[in-house]
Amino acid sequence: MSRATDESRATDESPTADESPTADKGRTADVTGTTEVNRTSVGGRGGEPVIVIVPGLRDHVEEHWQTLLAARLSEAGRAVRTVPPLTQDRLSRASQVAALDQVISAVAGPLVLVAHSAGVITTVHWARRHRAQVLGALLVTPPDFETPLPDGYPTPEVLAENGWTPVPRSPLPFPTIVAASSNDPLGALDRVTELARNWAGRLVELGAVGHLNPASGHGPWPNAEELLGELEQSRN
Repeated sequence: MSRATDESRATDESPTADESPTADKGRTADVTGTTEVNRTSVGGRGGEPVIVIVPGLRDHVEEHWQTLLAARLSEAGRAVRTVPPLTQDRLSRASQVAALDQVISAVAGPLVLVAHSAGVITTVHWARRHRAQVLGALLVTPPDFETPLPDGYPTPEVLAENGWTPVPRSPLPFPTIVAASSNDPLGALDRVTELARNWAGRLVELGAVGHLNPASGHGPWPNAEELLGELEQSRN
């Protein structure tokens, strides 16, 4: 991820010391720190699932594959909702989970999650405490928050203080595809493989794609629609 543009310097994800690992218990996260979320209930056409895009801890990036995917799907008439970037408490896991839950709560009917980077970890934390009609999740290049990250990223202590670790390891309650890179600086392939196994997900190896973001030379990612299609087919 870019130190300055694509993802916030902390990693596609990044927490500071304002949350404890159990902070979202009984806490109303500062979702007022998000850009405006459409609170109108939304459903997919003809029973199609709504696609919920879960970015990492980055600002809006036009050339990011998630942004491009959302635009292509919307142009094709699909219902798409993206979790907006937080303007406060961005490094708080509890706030990130609350922002995701706010978007999901506005969906009337089935949905599919498409998460990248820290958005993957947000998604698995959300799944520990919440339920919705999730048909599946595409979890792309999750970072390994339990191993020290490269210089310039949050330390294990900061991640723990913000509630990101320990990372949930129990099987997810919906079909899952975990897409992994062989040279991701934020998550070694063997560690991501272990996470996929813990989450009962199907591992898809993407090859040497870095963190699959503009900083690693990647914009459009056509495979996303293919993998998304596989998850949607699994409901039939």
